[in-house]
Amino acid sequence: MKKEYPVLRIRGVFSQKTVSVIGTGTTARKTESVAFFVAEELEDGRVALSSLGAENQIFGKEVRITREELLEKYLPEPQRSLEYLSVEGERQQEVTRHVARGDKFYKRGEHYSAEFEYGKALALDEENVRANFGIGLCYIAHGDRDKARLVFERLVEIEATFEPEHKHLFNEFGIRLRTSGMHEEALAYYARAAEISPDDENLLYNMARAAFGKGEPQLASQHLESCLQRNPEHPEASQFLAFLKRNQVDEAPTL
Repeated sequence: MKKEYPVLRIRGVFSQKTVSVIGTGTTARKTESVAFFVAEELEDGRVALSSLGAENQIFGKEVRITREELLEKYLPEPQRSLEYLSVEGERQQEVTRHVARGDKFYKRGEHYSAEFEYGKALALDEENVRANFGIGLCYIAHGDRDKARLVFERLVEIEATFEPEHKHLFNEFGIRLRTSGMHEEALAYYARAAEISPDDENLLYNMARAAFGKGEPQLASQHLESCLQRNPEHPEASQFLAFLKRNQVDEAPTL
């Protein structure tokens, strides 16, 4: 039997040379510039491409291209890759240390100290999911809705927010949004997650809670019915929907 080897995903630094013409006629001359990018192949086969600065820092907005486009239009830079991965490894270790300290302070209820540590982590990696969750929870604990809203907007743009490894943080953040009265944000937050996991009945149940809190019982009923279509034996959804059908209510049942 032929032995199968795992397909290695691309991760490293690539360059792209750009040639431009300055001047016209006899004074025209060509100039060349080289830009560097970090490329990381994703599970779906696309490649995430980010601009790389002179000091191995990522900047600008990430774009996604095909593997074929990367290999056709960009050149690998093995030496620059080693330099970048070394610096990136040290940076991520520092991020991990700050997040761990932030988590420790948050569990103790020392929210301002936790916010400081999460902020340090985000200064090194602004898309770190755990640090974003942490600082968002701190803002909610302070009652600072404007800053919490900014964190919410950032989180819903990061696909890794909704990965299974962040499930407990995801759930806590959604609950905090809702119980702090940020029902609209909670509803949008769960809706974004439902785009990624459309068969998760618990997301639909949470959307129903947020919709009701926002003052939209009919929308809450629709989400509950969708939840029960996926899991007819979801007890909380059954109780909540029965409550809504039975009563014209001003507040949600205690479940």
